[in-house]
Amino acid sequence: MRVARDAIDPELRRRGALMGRFLAARTEEQLRRGQRIPGVVETWLRGRVPRGLVRTEETVARPDGSRLRLLVYRPATPRPDAPGLLWIHGGGYATGAGEFEATGFRSLVLGSGAVVVTPDYRLSVEAPYPAALDDCYAALLWLRDHAARLGVRRDQLAVGGPSAGGGLTAATTLYARDRGEVAVAFQMPIYPMIDDRGDTDSTRDNDAPIWDAVTNRSAWRLYLGDRYGTDDVPIYAAPARATDLSGLPPTMTYVGDVEAFRDETVRYVEGLRAGGVPVEFREFPGAYHGFDVVVPKAAVSVAATAFRDQWFGHAVRTYTAPQL
Repeated sequence: MRVARDAIDPELRRRGALMGRFLAARTEEQLRRGQRIPGVVETWLRGRVPRGLVRTEETVARPDGSRLRLLVYRPATPRPDAPGLLWIHGGGYATGAGEFEATGFRSLVLGSGAVVVTPDYRLSVEAPYPAALDDCYAALLWLRDHAARLGVRRDQLAVGGPSAGGGLTAATTLYARDRGEVAVAFQMPIYPMIDDRGDTDSTRDNDAPIWDAVTNRSAWRLYLGDRYGTDDVPIYAAPARATDLSGLPPTMTYVGDVEAFRDETVRYVEGLRAGGVPVEFREFPGAYHGFDVVVPKAAVSVAATAFRDQWFGHAVRTYTAPQL
C-alpha cells in the first residue's frame, strides 16, 4: 500500500516526514545499530522518571544464569489492591528500552493506581526468538509471584504494549493460555506487530512514515533468524498465525488506517471476536505507525490515548482472572 501525503492526518504530516528521513527503509544492519539516539539523550531518557511515579529495579534469574532486569513503576502515593500491568516496550523486536515508554503509560498508573512491570527483554540483535518471549513470560510469572509485596491483586494481572510490544503482548497471553500457569485478566496489544508474512494489502509496499514494508521485513528477519520465510514459525513468534484465539483475555487495541499493521490488527480482532473474546477496537484515520507517540498532542493522538485510558479504567472495574 503506497501512502499519499494527503492520506495522512494534517497534524501528523510534518513530523512524520521529518522522522521518515531517518527511519525509512531500514536494513537489518541499520536496525542493529539502533535508533541513532545520541548517547546524552539516551542517558537522559533512561534516568528520567515521570512526575508522580516512582521507579525501582528488580532482577530475575534466567535458566542460563544471566539476569533479566525488570523496571517497576508505581504511583508516588500507592493504592491498595492495585491492578498489575506487564508493559512490554516496542521497537520492532530489535530496539528500544522500557525506560523510554514510562511517559506514555504514566496516565494509566495515575488514573488507576496500577503497578507497572516492564521487562528489559533481550532484543533480536542480541538473541532471536524465543528469547524476548521467554523474558516477557518470566516477567509475568514474577509479577504473579510478587503480587502481595507489590500491593497488586493476584486476580487482576494485565499485559500491554505497543508495536513489537503489542506483538509480545499477544504472544505472551497466547503462551499463558496454553501453558495454564498464570491467568491474565485483560490485554492491550496496541498496533501490534504480529504477522511475519508481510502479505496483507496494508503491509505490502507500505511507504508510510516511521515503519514501512522494508523495515518490517528487516525486523522480522532479525527476530526469526533461520525461521524467516518458512512455515516453521510458531504462533508464539507471530500470533497472526494462530487459528484459535478462544480463551484469550478481554482485549483493547487500536491502529492507524495508513500504517503497515492495519490489516493484521483487523484480522486479529476478527479472530478474537470469532473466538468469543470481548474486544474494543478503533481505527484512526490518517494515522501512521506510532502516531500517538510521534505527535502526542495531535487531536487524533489525544483521542487514541483517551480511548486507551478509558478502556483501561473500564477493564480494571470489570475484569478479573483468579490464578489457577
